[in-house]
Amino acid sequence: MNVIEAKNLQRHYSVGGGLMRKARTLRAVADLDFELAAGKTLAVVGESGCGKSTLARMVAMIEEPTSGSLSLDGKPVLPADWADLRQSVQIVFQDPYGSLNPRQRIGTILQEPLVINRPRMDKSEREAKAREILRLVGLRPEHFDRYPHMFSGGQRQRIAVARALMLDPKVLVLDEPVSALDLSIQSAILNLLMDLQERLKLAYLFISHDLSVVRHVADDVIVMYLGRAVEKGPKNQVFDAPRHPYTRALLSATPRADPSASKERIKLTGELPSPLSIPDGCAFAPRCWKVQDKCRRQVPTLQGMDHEAACFYPHD
Repeated sequence: MNVIEAKNLQRHYSVGGGLMRKARTLRAVADLDFELAAGKTLAVVGESGCGKSTLARMVAMIEEPTSGSLSLDGKPVLPADWADLRQSVQIVFQDPYGSLNPRQRIGTILQEPLVINRPRMDKSEREAKAREILRLVGLRPEHFDRYPHMFSGGQRQRIAVARALMLDPKVLVLDEPVSALDLSIQSAILNLLMDLQERLKLAYLFISHDLSVVRHVADDVIVMYLGRAVEKGPKNQVFDAPRHPYTRALLSATPRADPSASKERIKLTGELPSPLSIPDGCAFAPRCWKVQDKCRRQVPTLQGMDHEAACFYPHD
């Protein structure tokens, strides 16, 4: 069963405006559809500014979609219900140094979600719950009374994951959860997340620009470009047989562990268009080596069965 479903999800911002000048519309996310089932990981990838983090904030109920629908367990997600529904969707932020209050002990940080959302739970129950979750993420009992500055980056991210688990959520939104960590620590955090997913049947929305990480954790992938999904499908199909030129370019720039493997490096020419002035037709057309006149006139839609691509001339 799908835990989250999104239909035609959009998020627009009004930018600028003022004396003698009209405000412009920035379309951060446009016409996005996806489904996420329990125990599965949906990865959203793309360059900076493609709308990944905006999508994360909408799913985590930090920002309201401009239009479209978002549902949780079949129930529409409406601002009036955010206070209750937020317990089912929690977020882990990118920066393990900035996401924890330096003035609070770890035990206090972990218990805070329970104090706010479950006021009837007594102090001993909250403390027992916090200590249990602390152990679950691989930290020791003595860490309960320490401050964030006493921990390494990897340990802080374990604490951030523990805080997200305090309300027994069904979905974790992971916004670049390992990009600020050393490579040796990244693998430990990723393995922890995969172990927790298997134990607790969590659904993950995994936001990342690192395709090597996505290959390790994802079940399905959405590739975004200037707010739109340009390719969607199961991870193996997207990585092994990319259909959109943008996806092929991203994959060609990803380092491989096998130096003897043949690799075609695709270098994109031209500059990324401004999200305030997206060109007519396909937004990727100014940088695409396969561009035709049709691409500059019409906006391609996602086509395909399980593996979809928004391209008039996909690579098969």
